[in-house]
Amino acid sequence: MADTSDPILETIKGQIEANPILVYMKGSPQAPQCGFSAQTVQCLIACGERFAYVDVLANPDIRASLPRYANWPTFPQLYIGGELVGGCDIVTEMFEMGELQPLVKEAAAD
Repeated sequence: MADTSDPILETIKGQIEANPILVYMKGSPQAPQCGFSAQTVQCLIACGERFAYVDVLANPDIRASLPRYANWPTFPQLYIGGELVGGCDIVTEMFEMGELQPLVKEAAAD
């Protein structure tokens, strides 16, 4: 995991720990700013549970530091229960396989 002496990385860690379901995305769920973020949010919305989001376009420090935190270079990034699930392709595949829904429901119930 990343160097936690960096205040931005501390912020990211706090966000991930404070939200059972958190997506770092471009834009907002109501107005995604890229197709991959839109697709990921659609999968989450279809799971029927509330989730938090961080708009990396409005938070350039987080946008710059998050790939280092998770060793994952692209956005969106979905975290469930403090763990990186993945980006758009992984989330979509998990949704289509029926694997995302129970993960989301369990995290929302905790």
